[in-house]
Amino acid sequence: MTGIVIVGAQWGDEGKGKATDWLGERVDWCVRYSGGNNAGHTVVVGDDTFTLHLLPSGILNPGCRCVIGNGVVVDLGVLYEELDALAARGVDVQHPLISAAAHIITPYHQTIDKVTERFLGKRRIGTTGRGIGPAYSDKVNRIGVRVQDLLDADLLAAKVEASLENKNQLLVKVYNRRPIEPAPIIAELLGYAERVRPYVVDVAQVLNAALDAGDVVLFEGAQAHHLDVDHGTYPYVTSSNPTAGGACTGAGVGPTRIDRVVGIAKAYTTRVGEGPFPTELADEDGQWLRATGGEFGATTGRPRRCGWFDALVVRQACVVNGFTDIFLTKLDVLTGRAQIPVCVGYDLPDGRRVADWPLTETDVEAAVPVYELLPGWTDDITGARTFEGLPPACQAYVLRLEQLCGVRISGIGVGAGRDQTIIRTPLL
Repeated sequence: MTGIVIVGAQWGDEGKGKATDWLGERVDWCVRYSGGNNAGHTVVVGDDTFTLHLLPSGILNPGCRCVIGNGVVVDLGVLYEELDALAARGVDVQHPLISAAAHIITPYHQTIDKVTERFLGKRRIGTTGRGIGPAYSDKVNRIGVRVQDLLDADLLAAKVEASLENKNQLLVKVYNRRPIEPAPIIAELLGYAERVRPYVVDVAQVLNAALDAGDVVLFEGAQAHHLDVDHGTYPYVTSSNPTAGGACTGAGVGPTRIDRVVGIAKAYTTRVGEGPFPTELADEDGQWLRATGGEFGATTGRPRRCGWFDALVVRQACVVNGFTDIFLTKLDVLTGRAQIPVCVGYDLPDGRRVADWPLTETDVEAAVPVYELLPGWTDDITGARTFEGLPPACQAYVLRLEQLCGVRISGIGVGAGRDQTIIRTPLL
């Protein structure tokens, strides 16, 4: 039995797709356990680049069986667009198994998402407008539509109609919008029923049986620790639990079935959307990181906010998720810098200097980073395949991050390609 959880250690876009794809060659199952199609993972295989939004990143590995867990909200249109796009490119992939208990994103969720963001104005959260938050709200409010409902047309119609009774009141009376007719939505969802039917399963039974049989199961979290609805920079968070504990509830396995938790951390820091970001750079250095690192959203194309590595951000993720390992990505982007700042603390408005994540939203918003300057390197590292093959200053940078985070850095990404990876400690 081997259960491995992959979690982003910052605000997302750390390169989880690369790490998951790399491990996908060595695992039997790859499971998405949270989020929706707001999470874009870019995977480079040889000369080909693939951007996946809902499909687990292990889908590109022929021997890996993929699963969409009950903790995911599923846009069926996006799912089949992705599968059809891969087929059009000549990529032979298996259809993922889908939890019968996973909730469905409907067109009315997308409408509510967009009008709510516009209504909030300056207080907007910065969502992608894809209906993820409203779908999770319906789940918690117990008025959601689940994948299993596609298998019963009468039940599906009743659920959609009941949900729209409330939403149409909101759209008409609060947002001054036209009401949404249920019939076209019901027809659209039923159009997926026969295609999805063979793949609807009890994911908990499937995965626990796989673990009992000795299979290796990789649980892939969307977004990242600091976007977790409970542990992130609330309210600028996602609507689910991408943290390691979410793998258990989002896939139906017990915590004793998890053997390793791998945190994915970028060698610097980025964020998309609104919310606090202590090391954000609104200067030439930030523009340099964005341009050199290609920091534009895989799903939205939005330019990412960029800043130096923040040890407090990653260390907090290490504590909450219980990371056994860190996979450090995009180290090659920092090549060419004479010095590289690393945030080792915050100065707060009341005069305190802290070395751990602040307690309150107010302190996080006001935090001024305290930097330690580390020597940079100029040698191209994209061809390195061993830690010893890195320039001494580059090795020192990695070792200092490891010391600050308190967790071993077992893997290092030195380029976008699948093979551009250094393994210091085997992850399997």
